[in-house]
Amino acid sequence: MTESTAQRTIRPDVLVVDDSSTIRRSAEIFLSQAGYSVRLAKDGFEALSIIVAQTPALIFCDILMPRLDGYQTCSLIRCSEQYHHIPVVLLSSRDGLFDRARGMLSGASAYLTKPFTKDSLIKTVVDLLPKVANG
Repeated sequence: MTESTAQRTIRPDVLVVDDSSTIRRSAEIFLSQAGYSVRLAKDGFEALSIIVAQTPALIFCDILMPRLDGYQTCSLIRCSEQYHHIPVVLLSSRDGLFDRARGMLSGASAYLTKPFTKDSLIKTVVDLLPKVANG
């Protein structure tokens, strides 16, 4: 593989924030298999420290978490001049209109219902991230 080919196949970093180790692990497996670099966080506070240390290209964030929930985490990211551009996808087992509306009001780029499939997770990443140049 030539260097230019290797550069084209590099996928962006994706941060998965969820207090469920099962959800984190599933997302990590699905995203890694698709070639993405994955970082994991257990809650909003841990996520914010990861974002500052190494800015991800996209964030999947559970809504219901201890300490700092997904709505609050998303709102803090949106208030940051340095990080407001990062797409944030809220994850929830709730699929009601109110839940989706509250997610959009907090600044979410998208809303994905759990349990998600590999296809729905990857499609969300592809839809929200700029396309990788093909040469």
